[in-house]
Amino acid sequence: MSNILDCRPDLHEAFDFTLCREVLTRTHDPLLAFQNVARTVKPGGELYVMVYAPNIHGWEDRNQLIALARDGSAASRVTRRANALVLLDDGWSCQEVADALLLNDDTIRGWLKLFEQRGMEGLTSFDMGGSASFLSAAQEDALKVFVSATLPRSTRQVGAWIEQEFGLVYESRSGLIALLHRLGLEYHKPNVIPTKLDEDKQKAFIENYEKLLNSLGDDEAVLFADAVHPTHAARPAGCWAPKQEKLAIEQTSGRDRINIHGAIDLATGQTRMIEVVTVDAVSTIRLLESIEALYPLLVLIHVFLDNARYHHARLVQEWLARPGCRIKLHFVPSYCPH
Repeated sequence: MSNILDCRPDLHEAFDFTLCREVLTRTHDPLLAFQNVARTVKPGGELYVMVYAPNIHGWEDRNQLIALARDGSAASRVTRRANALVLLDDGWSCQEVADALLLNDDTIRGWLKLFEQRGMEGLTSFDMGGSASFLSAAQEDALKVFVSATLPRSTRQVGAWIEQEFGLVYESRSGLIALLHRLGLEYHKPNVIPTKLDEDKQKAFIENYEKLLNSLGDDEAVLFADAVHPTHAARPAGCWAPKQEKLAIEQTSGRDRINIHGAIDLATGQTRMIEVVTVDAVSTIRLLESIEALYPLLVLIHVFLDNARYHHARLVQEWLARPGCRIKLHFVPSYCPH
């Protein structure tokens, strides 16, 4: 046994046939190694040299990868990448490397492609923050056009499009999300708009509401009224606790709820609420009576509410028609979140 990089005079032209298998590319000086092997062959003899097709750029990159894989101070995710590429260069398949490192083969292929595109810098950097994009400015503009035009449902679709169009692989989902955020793109869930939406009525309502506020007298007030129905129910939520401790809460029926009819003055934040058994015309009148009692000195009180049937009930209309009533109702148009 001897080092292939050491010159052995006693082996000079010593063999008719010399076989060098999978050695040259594993040395730090492949040329010197080849010269030493070639000297062992007699004139007219044969030399067979076998090497793996290189997966990495050369022996310098391989030595850097080996050093990185052995570096105890480097982050484990970096050393795993380096280790994977060295194994690939040794002739392992992506699936074999993935099985050995308890990963999937797509991850290994992604690491190899990242190394081929950006070298050691790409292998040791992580696109978590999206600040150092793989894409050029023109490619980023094309990505924004693609997202705006197609509205992809997942980052998987976006990543596949980037790889297909530009040949670039974003390994981590979080890095791709950071890129999209940096480009002013967000994940949205569309709002469902009722078919009865009438934009003209909404605009007219807003104009009339603004006119009312601009002409409101000192002896007038504006309130918005509605009913809510909170349900009393226990809902479990996760928390940190000792491992051996079993946590439990008593379950409620889910039917216990209260009905609250209330109104709020947006200008002052003052509220008026009543608890009722049923929200109906009677509870509406009770609420309006309590609002009048809240503002004994005002001449006119404007109350905005929705188009619930009990708000239009004959009983309510008769109460509003009585002499001296200081309440005036205004009904908002259908689906008016303004």
